[in-house]
Amino acid sequence: MKVLKFGGTSVGSPSSIKEVANIVRNVEGQKTVVLSAMSGTTNSLHEISDHIINYREEEANDLIDQMIGKYVDVVDELLTEKTNQNEAIALISDRFEFIREHVGIEIPSTQIEKNIVAQGEILSTNLFHFHLKEIGASATLVSAFDFMAIDDANEPVISKITEAYGKIVAANEGIEIFVTQGYICLSHTGKIDNLKRGGSDYSASLIGAAILAEEIQIWTDIDGMHNNDPRFVENTFSLKELSFDEAAELAYFGAKILHPQSVIPARKANVPVLLKNTFEPKAPGTIIKNCEVPNGVRAIAAKDGITAIKIKSFRMLMAYGFLKGIFEVFEKYKTSIDMVTTSEVAVSVTIDDTTYLNEIIEELQEIGSVDVDTDLSIVCLAGDFSEQKTGLSTPIFNSLSNIPIRMISYGGSNYNVSLVISTVNKKEALVALNNGVF
Repeated sequence: MKVLKFGGTSVGSPSSIKEVANIVRNVEGQKTVVLSAMSGTTNSLHEISDHIINYREEEANDLIDQMIGKYVDVVDELLTEKTNQNEAIALISDRFEFIREHVGIEIPSTQIEKNIVAQGEILSTNLFHFHLKEIGASATLVSAFDFMAIDDANEPVISKITEAYGKIVAANEGIEIFVTQGYICLSHTGKIDNLKRGGSDYSASLIGAAILAEEIQIWTDIDGMHNNDPRFVENTFSLKELSFDEAAELAYFGAKILHPQSVIPARKANVPVLLKNTFEPKAPGTIIKNCEVPNGVRAIAAKDGITAIKIKSFRMLMAYGFLKGIFEVFEKYKTSIDMVTTSEVAVSVTIDDTTYLNEIIEELQEIGSVDVDTDLSIVCLAGDFSEQKTGLSTPIFNSLSNIPIRMISYGGSNYNVSLVISTVNKKEALVALNNGVF
């Protein structure tokens, strides 16, 4: 079996949904299709939940009515059989009535938001399934709530996913297409939850790993992983092949085509991941798998919204326990660190989540003096930087001779060199690296 994931832009309109159905039917054998919500839906549902949480009932109902109208229009264009149209409209009414029922109920606001936002994937998968039935495809709709679960640490319960989804597939042996929701799941208490934004990629990878799929395909609006960011750099090109290590580095440090966590389950299960373009299905895309990594830089990505924090020890030499004390502060506030550099008297770290920045700074000041820089970007260069190979860094730093560099991380991985620069210099840096490295 293959697992095919389609993002919001891929199912963003009736014509796109029909094209996705054509793509799916042209893939041989059994397949699981994982769908995101239609583009724009998740943002609107977040807005509705915000209105409800803040007791703006009229604004919530107005937006709900607007969304119902949009989805009814989708049904009119997508489906032709009256029975299917009536069933689809009944489903739409039921889901938005469920959302309205949250007005004034006494449950935590975070749960209200999770309940409401989950309806986007439920709507897209049902509409897609209605269309598949109408064109005579052998398909069944599977609720993610029947198999996708997370534990009390918000981590997927792999054993449950494997067992539950395996039973679903076995019970539907003659079915060609299994349609299910990305992103959404059940918590350890049985309540509606999610895998965080971008989690549809993660859902597909988890399913693919659970059933040891032949391949996981991530369909989006870009023809594979590019060697640089095409939004800022001209004449980029799609890479035919990447290793799991390279893809993980690029996804974490800014490559938008792939969710950072999505590589992990596939890598553990050794299931190849193919990145494809829904709007150019004949383009070869990029295959991610266990493979040899050629010498030098293969691709570049950049991650914005970075804050750098430098902690200088009160002592002249770094004292025993200094690093431990620093990292315990970040652990206390559940704030992940992207990069770390050290000297004898100071440590610099970067974070992208500033929710508890003030509290973190206050506690770090008990350890040493603290300097904070904001509006930074991490530029990640992925490739093979093995220790035995020399001269690889020369073109990188020659290219950036006119760009101030705040931090450098090199040696923590054989597959990544990372640099922290001011975001205002990001485009200039990406273009310079593109010219100097490739």
